[in-house]
Amino acid sequence: MKYIVIKCGGSIVDRLTADFYKNIAQLHKKKKINLIIVHGGGPMISTYLKQMNVATTFVDGLRVTTTEVLDVVEMVLSGAVNKQIVRNLNHQHVKAIGMSGIDGSLLEAVPVKDADRIGYVGNIKRVNTSVLTDVIEKNYIPVISPIALDGSNQRYNINADIAASAIAQALKAKLCFISDIPGIIVENNGEKQTLHETSKQEIEQLIQSKVIYGGMIPKVKAAITALEKNVPEVSIVDGIKSGTLIDFIDGKKVGTTIQLEEVSHV
Repeated sequence: MKYIVIKCGGSIVDRLTADFYKNIAQLHKKKKINLIIVHGGGPMISTYLKQMNVATTFVDGLRVTTTEVLDVVEMVLSGAVNKQIVRNLNHQHVKAIGMSGIDGSLLEAVPVKDADRIGYVGNIKRVNTSVLTDVIEKNYIPVISPIALDGSNQRYNINADIAASAIAQALKAKLCFISDIPGIIVENNGEKQTLHETSKQEIEQLIQSKVIYGGMIPKVKAAITALEKNVPEVSIVDGIKSGTLIDFIDGKKVGTTIQLEEVSHV
């Protein structure tokens, strides 16, 4: 089986149109592609935290997660956002099933190295792929919120880019980050352009020069990690523009495709 992991950024979940979900339905039903959707929910989490007067800060694009913050994160991700996506897929007559990384022990977490600074934020130690393959074999699309448990039953907030990367690695799947931008944007002779192809070395330079910053940092780092662990292809694609996802699947030059080797922009 070949798989494609589609990660939907929290910044665009509320802005994904019916066309996007129609594209998902077309890929699933007509092209017979096995899809897994992993989603974030950062802006909605921030809104709820503010409404509940819970303080929140970020370090290197990752949310500092206390127990109080984690309660809200799980409520928003596994509840509101997850079911919103499932409802929209159901509306397109697509069989979808929502789950978190906790369900069926799908994702096993370990704390990040600087947990003393950012709290209950984790990385993925193991993906229980049988949970996904069993669901997919029954013609469902899994829709996954990035909450996971460690071996002692402690919950962790997982950056959705990192969760999607880990799942793609485990399934040797293509990985597509759906964003609200057309890809990695650089300035060339005073004009902003989309990098349609880039490499690990160039990404490191763009991070140092702060062309890539904030929430894009864990995204591109997750992409590089995935490529280093035999994920065949990683791209960042605009999910707002109609038809872009289909173009990406059909191999057209859209968004930014990331590879390990250096590329030429001649």
